[in-house]
Amino acid sequence: MIRYANENDFSILKKYDHHISETELKRSISANRILVMYHNDIFMGWLRFNLFWDNMPFMNMLYFLDEHRGKGYGRQLTAFWEAEMRSSGYDTVLTSTLSNEQAQFFYRKIGYVDCGSLLLPQEPLEIILRKDLV
Repeated sequence: MIRYANENDFSILKKYDHHISETELKRSISANRILVMYHNDIFMGWLRFNLFWDNMPFMNMLYFLDEHRGKGYGRQLTAFWEAEMRSSGYDTVLTSTLSNEQAQFFYRKIGYVDCGSLLLPQEPLEIILRKDLV
């Protein structure tokens, strides 16, 4: 089951998502900017997004617990999010991944294309990827 996170998901998201403050996590839940995936009431993973330039959906985090990886759930959750963004009137979505991470190959496989990069001090290259939803 995929659904928008609610306050009941806060504890489990806080446990696993170390890339966001508690305050911002609560704000993201309230703004319907986190999707969670469960199977038989077992938490599997989440997708967190925001709006780049305040008008383009940007997937900040797609994460599955180890035992749920490599089974197609990431593709399923991403497709759900893309459909939600399309139905909300968006025609393009973005995400990014570090150049030393395997996620770049996953995103390209599901239709994302490289559209830029960001180089921060002491970090590998961050690859920006785009997918047109039309």
